Formats: sequence, structure tokens, C-alpha cells
Amino acid sequence: MAAKIRKGDKVVVLTGRDKGRTGEVIAVHPSENRALVRGVNMVKRHQRQTAQQEGGIISKEAPIQLSNIAIADPKDGKPTRVGFKIMNDGRKIRVARRSGVEIDG
Repeated sequence: MAAKIRKGDKVVVLTGRDKGRTGEVIAVHPSENRALVRGVNMVKRHQRQTAQQEGGIISKEAPIQLSNIAIADPKDGKPTRVGFKIMNDGRKIRVARRSGVEIDG
């Protein structure tokens, strides 16, 4: 089945501590039904010092459930569901259900 949310997509958080915030998808883990979104679901982690990186408390993104995020409509930026449309040349593209605009050309 084709992925509804992919790396590089602009998404809106629907529920939780970061509700309403938008960000770009950094990585998707389909087997775990989770995605990493830039600047969303930030957590603090203690990190030991290494030769390349200094130690201390760092902030980084934690994975968020796919059910808690939705694609931002390309037209107005509000959350939308994703549909699929098959083009004349046989390609399958994603379409925003809210406005009918193509998500990826």
C-alpha cells in the first residue's frame, strides 16, 4: 500500500502536547506506525561526552504516532486527509481531500 505520509512532507499535529504545531517529517517508521517531525515532541536526553560531541543535556525529537499527525493542505495549511488518484500515464499520486490539490506532482 502506498504511504500517505512521507519524508519531507509538511504535517500538522492533531493531538497531544504539541497540538496545532506544524513541521517537516524527518523520518517515517512504518513498522512502528511512527514518524519523526522536526521541532515537534521535543524531549531532553542526557548524553555522555565523546570525541565528536560534548556531553550534557540535549533536546531532540521523539517519534510521534502517525494517527496523531495529518498532512497540511498545500492550499491553506490546515490538516487534511490523503487520497490517491491514478494519472493517465499510470502514475499514482497523492491528493488532498480537503481541496483536491495534488500533494506531490
